[in-house]
Amino acid sequence: MKTDNKILELSFSFSLEIIELYKILLNAKEFVISKQLLKSGTSIGANVEEAIAAQSRKDFISKMAIVAKESRETRYWLRLLDKSKLVKIDCSKCLEKVEHIINIITKIVKTSQNSIS
Repeated sequence: MKTDNKILELSFSFSLEIIELYKILLNAKEFVISKQLLKSGTSIGANVEEAIAAQSRKDFISKMAIVAKESRETRYWLRLLDKSKLVKIDCSKCLEKVEHIINIITKIVKTSQNSIS
């Protein structure tokens, strides 16, 4: 996938990492949190894709706000996995990446909101 859209690239790459983590969790017999993580983690990129095709600036902001929510939910599931010790997996890299995504999305949403005010 070749694109100049950094958040699109970052969210797609993150989705691939979440899929790999999901496979590891399944092998470790962790079925509940892994499914939640898969849904929210891959939803980030899907919603970025939708936002790119937004019909208006308000629609774009709305879709990117959903990305922010999904990113925060993903952070929650990663933190829960990390702190609960249900499985012996280091989630620190995924946590760093999702924090980076949250920071970028927050800036995009705020900048976009300011541009229509």
